Amino acid sequence: MSKKQELDIQIAHDGTVTINVLGVKGKSCLDLTHDLEESLGAVMERETKSSFYEQEDTEAVRIRGEN
Repeated sequence: MSKKQELDIQIAHDGTVTINVLGVKGKSCLDLTHDLEESLGAVMERETKSSFYEQEDTEAVRIRGEN
């Protein structure tokens, strides 16, 4: 089962947009925000949380074939 991933997006009165990624470990948060960042304009500042430096959760599936 996949974990919940959220984007918390705040728009200030001056038009500044802040995107906070929740429920994601590692650099995959950049993949989640890439298209949105591209459509909004230049990234002025990027602040990473400690979860950015954690190992991403991976899922492995092993299938046993019939013999």
